[in-house]
Amino acid sequence: MMGAKEYLYQAYRIDQRINSKLEQIVSLRELAMKATSTLSDTPPSGTRNVHSMEGIIAKMVDLETELNEDIDKLVDLKREIVAIIKELNNPEYQTLLELRYLCFKTWEQIAVDMRYSIQNVYKIHERALKCVPDIKK
Repeated sequence: MMGAKEYLYQAYRIDQRINSKLEQIVSLRELAMKATSTLSDTPPSGTRNVHSMEGIIAKMVDLETELNEDIDKLVDLKREIVAIIKELNNPEYQTLLELRYLCFKTWEQIAVDMRYSIQNVYKIHERALKCVPDIKK
């Protein structure tokens, strides 16, 4: 059984993995561009290392596939989280949980957005989590 906080926090972790994969893809694309310019600068009689370019492209394709799977997971999870949050009868709780677990805002940002002290935000968060049922996943 997973607690409410752990369940809601999953979306943030998936979002972080997505960002990491995006950075890796950008890095591989830059590497592929360097490899392409190196290949085009070599005289035609020289032996080209086409295998390294194929390896880079294969890694990019694999990462993009993983990225798409993570994005699908995140979209599905966010849909589930929205449904759970909507079940709460308190709009203040809903807003706080949405800002934290769907928008990934910091406690400081949430305090500013909701015009509360950070201590008050922590208290509201605690009360809101108690209203969210434990998730059986």
